[in-house]
Amino acid sequence: MVHITFIDSSGEKRPVEAEEGSTVMEAAIRNSIPEITAECGGACACATCHVYVDEAFVPLTGEASPQEEDMLDFAYAVQPNSRLACQIKIGPEVEGLIVTTPARQG
Repeated sequence: MVHITFIDSSGEKRPVEAEEGSTVMEAAIRNSIPEITAECGGACACATCHVYVDEAFVPLTGEASPQEEDMLDFAYAVQPNSRLACQIKIGPEVEGLIVTTPARQG
């Protein structure tokens, strides 16, 4: 299990344990993390699982694919560290990952 901390737009922290091989979006849904709706179920076909990756983890989560970049164009308040949670795979390299959700999705 990998530890992830979700921080919502009001600053409340929610630490969770996530299975290796799953995605950050799947971990969010399994743990009822607010502010992540994931309307497309993880198909990279919406921008409702938008998160900000903590700067320390940006190099560890990899770069957004061109498809993900296209979907981020529909996200609210995109920043350089924006990612779609459905595209971030969980592995031991992201132990302690911290992601923050924007004030709204889409």
